[in-house]
Amino acid sequence: MIEALRLLQSHSEHVRVVCIGDLILDRYVQGQVARISPEAPIPVLAIQHHYCTAGGAANVAANIAALGCEVSLIGIVGQDDGAKELAAALAPWPRLDCHWVVCQGRPTTVKTRYVAGGHQLLRADTETTHTIERDSAQSCLQHLHTALTPGSVLVVSDYQKGVLGTELTQAAIGLARSRGCQVVVDPKGRDFEKYRGADVLTPNVAELAAAHGETLHTSQDIVSAARALAQGHGIAHILATRSQDGMSLVAAQNDGVLHIPSQAREVFDVSGAGDTVVAVLAAALACGVPLDEAARLANAGAGVAVSKRGTAVVTLAELGEAAGAGQASSADTLHLSLESLAAQVRAWQAAGLQVGFTNGCFDLLHAGHIASLRAARAQCDRLVVAVNSDASVRTLKGPSRPVQDQATRASVISQLRMSDGVIIFCEDTPQILIEALTPNVLFKGRDYEGKPVAGAEFVIKNGGRLVLIDLLPNTSTTATIAKLAESVANPATN
Repeated sequence: MIEALRLLQSHSEHVRVVCIGDLILDRYVQGQVARISPEAPIPVLAIQHHYCTAGGAANVAANIAALGCEVSLIGIVGQDDGAKELAAALAPWPRLDCHWVVCQGRPTTVKTRYVAGGHQLLRADTETTHTIERDSAQSCLQHLHTALTPGSVLVVSDYQKGVLGTELTQAAIGLARSRGCQVVVDPKGRDFEKYRGADVLTPNVAELAAAHGETLHTSQDIVSAARALAQGHGIAHILATRSQDGMSLVAAQNDGVLHIPSQAREVFDVSGAGDTVVAVLAAALACGVPLDEAARLANAGAGVAVSKRGTAVVTLAELGEAAGAGQASSADTLHLSLESLAAQVRAWQAAGLQVGFTNGCFDLLHAGHIASLRAARAQCDRLVVAVNSDASVRTLKGPSRPVQDQATRASVISQLRMSDGVIIFCEDTPQILIEALTPNVLFKGRDYEGKPVAGAEFVIKNGGRLVLIDLLPNTSTTATIAKLAESVANPATN
């Protein structure tokens, strides 16, 4: 799986995945319940805040973008606020292009969840599920003609909201096949015939059982049903997702079966986990990863997804850690792009977590660095560490610095338990980075007491706070380098 991850790392920014399907806005309304309504035996939710995330095919596309791929997203929206909120939810991903068809009189699909104490009280859906009109389907197909290039991968994300009728689905798969593109389908409903010609279907066990028409009790039942459906509907492979039992990859034309055990660490919410599976699988295939290894990566991604609350993206760094590469892979897996990190920070904050931020050169890691990072992490739920680029270190410390390059320094910081996200920045100060991330807490050393701190005014203005950390005495990279130089110059005295 490590080699598959390296392929994904090195190729993701050079490949395209096209996603067509049902676009959904997931809206979360959070608050507290302290009493029962006098009007009816129902809880009264005192609303505190709300936020929106991309759902359905839009969540698949966001997950693919978080892995570094170029993504084209095709679907239907209404002429309404839901469409605007969905566009805003996807704004952090500059490599994600939206090709949406606006349908008059048809609302954007919105799922609104009312939440208190981490538990859903109610979900209210705004949607129209009848099949879209022929002219809208043709507009979607025209966007697909433009977006789908040879070598790209097509994802068909079906939530049965009316976009993927049989005619459009078959036309999309046929177009992909004619251009030599692999097709990954997240299916819904009992009729797998409309997915004929797909390379991989990713049903869960319940969906597989519904399509097969029988309850599936054992692994052999699942394999038999998957193979029968694949052979009967002209589908090359079925990757059955099995919750706590992992996944099973079944081929139509041979007896090979790959059972992959679950990698879920702690399950908070299964919402969107299937989207992550499809996204990782498609991105990996686009990067040339063999199907069996792509399935293993998808399984690792699902384990990360269910550990988050609500629909959320899984970044390349998180996938690397889940795949067992967090301690030994290249630096590219260990530090994040600004787009990925900003989305992750928003997800943490939406879950009610306090996000801290600190920065430094971290040229030669010493006890003072460790003590400061540990003190900062103890005062927040998640800690982002920004590492100065080589150029900015030279500006700050002189032409002989840094001793270690930026990739090495970021890699070392990423391996510390105190860091939850690492990013390299090129400016002399992290002001721009702080404004992009909007952390809740900004940490700086006590030596900045009475001095201006970059980003502090912005953080405080946005409801956050500045915390000055006590420094461990007699620890300094500059002093360490000087001592080493003296040792080399005067070996007899040491």
